[in-house]
Amino acid sequence: MVVRGVWNDVSVHADDQVGEGVPAELAVFLRGAVDGRPVKIAPSICEGCGGRVFFVLVNASGAQRECCGCGSCAFIADSEEFWNEESWEGDEPGAAGCPCGSEEFEAAVAFSLADDGSVRWVTLGLQCIKDGFSGVYADWKIDYGPTDHLLTMV
Repeated sequence: MVVRGVWNDVSVHADDQVGEGVPAELAVFLRGAVDGRPVKIAPSICEGCGGRVFFVLVNASGAQRECCGCGSCAFIADSEEFWNEESWEGDEPGAAGCPCGSEEFEAAVAFSLADDGSVRWVTLGLQCIKDGFSGVYADWKIDYGPTDHLLTMV
């Protein structure tokens, strides 16, 4: 599904694409949190059970999600490449938490695209299933190519 227009005074770029199943509030939040480049926003869905609620570990350069339904884990985008003590340098992953105390979230990723369509930034947005609070929990730059494989690693 491609969504175009303006939601809650947040301008949506003409080339934005929002995947089916992304909560509307989270899509609006992610669009407002990224630069003016077009984005592809995709929902996190567990490959094992189809679940959409996760516990998430984050640091400045990556994220890993664990399905609340079946317990399977997956890395977001290229996080696995940097998921080691050597890369963390004092920024060890921690559990994402909502101000309400919950640690269960729906997740979506906004991939900011360059003019040639390659991914330049990965932005992880989480929406608390208890109170609906949305936030950016991780955001990192991609400075290599090709990047098409990242678009399926949500």
